[in-house]
Amino acid sequence: MMQQDREWWRGAVIYQVYPRSFFDANNDGIGDLPGVTAKLDYIAGLNVDAIWLSPFFTSPMKDFGYDVADYRGVDPIFGTLEDFDELVREAHRRNLKIMIDQVLSHTSDQHPWFVESRASQDNPKADWYVWADPRPDGSPPNNWLSVFGGSAWAWDSRRKQYYLHNFLTSQPDLNFHNPDVIQQVLSDVEFWLARGVDGFRLDAINFCYHDPRLRDNPASKAIAEGSIGVRKENPYAYQQHVYDKTQPENLEFLRRFRQLLERYPGTTTVGEIGDDNSLKTMADYTSGGDKLHMAYSFDLLTEQNDSAHIRKTVETIEASMTDGWPCWAVGNHDVARVATRWQARSTAQVKQIMALLLTLRGSVCIYQGEELGLSEAELAYEDLVDPYGINFWPEYKGRDGCRTPMAWHHGEVNAGFSQGRPWLPVYDAHIGAAVSRQEDTDDSVLKAYRDFLGWRRQQPVLREGRIQFYPSPENTLLFLREHLGEQLLVALNMTEAAVSLESPLSAVAVSGAPEVVNGEWDDRTIHLPAYGVGIGRVSGA
Repeated sequence: MMQQDREWWRGAVIYQVYPRSFFDANNDGIGDLPGVTAKLDYIAGLNVDAIWLSPFFTSPMKDFGYDVADYRGVDPIFGTLEDFDELVREAHRRNLKIMIDQVLSHTSDQHPWFVESRASQDNPKADWYVWADPRPDGSPPNNWLSVFGGSAWAWDSRRKQYYLHNFLTSQPDLNFHNPDVIQQVLSDVEFWLARGVDGFRLDAINFCYHDPRLRDNPASKAIAEGSIGVRKENPYAYQQHVYDKTQPENLEFLRRFRQLLERYPGTTTVGEIGDDNSLKTMADYTSGGDKLHMAYSFDLLTEQNDSAHIRKTVETIEASMTDGWPCWAVGNHDVARVATRWQARSTAQVKQIMALLLTLRGSVCIYQGEELGLSEAELAYEDLVDPYGINFWPEYKGRDGCRTPMAWHHGEVNAGFSQGRPWLPVYDAHIGAAVSRQEDTDDSVLKAYRDFLGWRRQQPVLREGRIQFYPSPENTLLFLREHLGEQLLVALNMTEAAVSLESPLSAVAVSGAPEVVNGEWDDRTIHLPAYGVGIGRVSGA
């Protein structure tokens, strides 16, 4: 395989599919793998490079698939292994790569490994999970907290010990200090490599190891929001997570993971990093070419979207990630939709957010529905199914609002998602933004995505080039992308008033640029309308 094919992931655009909510092929109200296969032409038509599938494994669905009961099985609600194989074949036929979620740090409490582990303190899998004796007063062994609220320890009356769960009590943490666990995890990963997958999105990948001495976490000096992916109403934000995750041993595990992938040329990884020092951890986990290929954090998945924050985030990564590769996202299945979170008031603003994401240095993840400009769905309490939202209601409404079904056709029942009653209601406000409404509309968000992604594909400087920021007024961004002697200036207006920016370099309009690129260049001055986008070729470059 050619080197350029092996590194297809550099600058790639990855489309995240949340299968439960994408398309329901058998009309039981839940999206499935045949539903994804049925919509492959739509995905290919977006001009993306790969699909990331959220979990479809056998699961009791307490956390909707992120609680795995069989790493090698497809849950019947999503179809069969044969359906998965067909999806991979059909995707590859359309030149789409397939990446699948791997939830390695924890399993479901219904996984056979945990059922055996909790049966006694001396069975063959007794040490496959993180067990600890209580303190003399019967309380948990330390102060670690769960991301979903409360202690990270749950009591098991059979073993008369506590087990660690960084998320739900039904998601016990595997003990990565046990070499047998690592061997089994890598074997299960290879099962999917042998079936033809092109890569993995690694969920909560910095959670695999814990401090074996079980030391207490110190209190946080400042309430830690954003980079760890939680909000201030969650007590998890009140600790520095020094000992419960991001342990040094994780680096060696990532090296072993990479060694496995090297036996399958052209495969890749993107790791999710939720950490107090997420940008440093991203750099550590992607350095040296022997661990993760790419990583992303929650730093652009918060409500903070001013230009200073964006520039600081990117420049911090650039300074620390010397030989690593970032992957950027402004939305996914865990956070409110970006159109709502960043308070987009117009389609022009939604398109400007798209242009920002697709002109940064790195690869990109786009969450299903972003290409339609979908807003966060407002759901009644009785419609919630996410335990995270149910626990923290009403201050935090959970993740259901970004997981409602895709709107395919404005004139069909349930917007064309399913003939059956959907697992989450279709949001009324999404019906007007359905694919059918936008498909042939010249100024639609969907068309803007297709056009920009198609054009970006032909711009090596945007896929691979370095990035350098220049000074610009508040809530504007001005940066240079450069690759093999080609230079593009990117100017973004994040305000609702027209602005003119002064550039240190002369530039001219890029011929053939998509319609969303609406700035006008006048030598070193770029005139931008409200939420305008300017991309110019540096004169003489």
